[in-house]
Amino acid sequence: MNGGYLGDFSYRTHFEFYPQFCDLDIDPSALSGTTRERFIDILSKAGPAAQARIIRGILAKYPSGSVKLRTAEKSARLEAMASRLEAGGAVPLATPAFTSEVLLRAIADAETLLTTSGAQSGVDRMHTAFHGFLKLACARRGITYGADPSITELYKALRREHPALREIGVHGDEVERVIKSFASAIDSLNTLRNRGSVAHPNDALLGPAEALLYINAVRSLMTYLGAKLSSTGAG
Repeated sequence: MNGGYLGDFSYRTHFEFYPQFCDLDIDPSALSGTTRERFIDILSKAGPAAQARIIRGILAKYPSGSVKLRTAEKSARLEAMASRLEAGGAVPLATPAFTSEVLLRAIADAETLLTTSGAQSGVDRMHTAFHGFLKLACARRGITYGADPSITELYKALRREHPALREIGVHGDEVERVIKSFASAIDSLNTLRNRGSVAHPNDALLGPAEALLYINAVRSLMTYLGAKLSSTGAG
């Protein structure tokens, strides 16, 4: 902003900004008001992933140092803001200590969809990642399961037969209650993925907040299980 104006945007360059700098299909001419008012309206109503793209687009169009007011410090603050928006409130997921090519691909796909299209698009790939993780964890320990097992079956077999998951240390009773509550939640993950995600042509998808809840639940479980199964050296 300078003197009330939005950079050097005109109606034309504002229209061109979104496809050129943000890879977004947005038409400011569909809105009323000044260029500044339209920009604020678009930014405020966009989802987190699109907001991050717009902020990064601004940084690309108006880089640090291009005028006196565009300092490195201000650019860094905007970049940090874009990173927070891209994360979308998701629980961080470290790469599991044991993995496979298929599992890594599913995790990478989920991350990409989460940051570019939002949590609703990432549910199916996160489910696939969790399914693959549980299968791999069982296989490493020699835990058998039936043909085409669900994540519920795999989780129950892992909890029942893996010694690392029977050693929950102090406050075991309370920790066990938390673990059992997750087991109950897992029963719903299959249904939500099948009926509320883009895995199938469903009419009604999970809302953005609910989709993020799904992804965070899966990430929390994967993080906990990965830490337990790798820290003991038991595989």
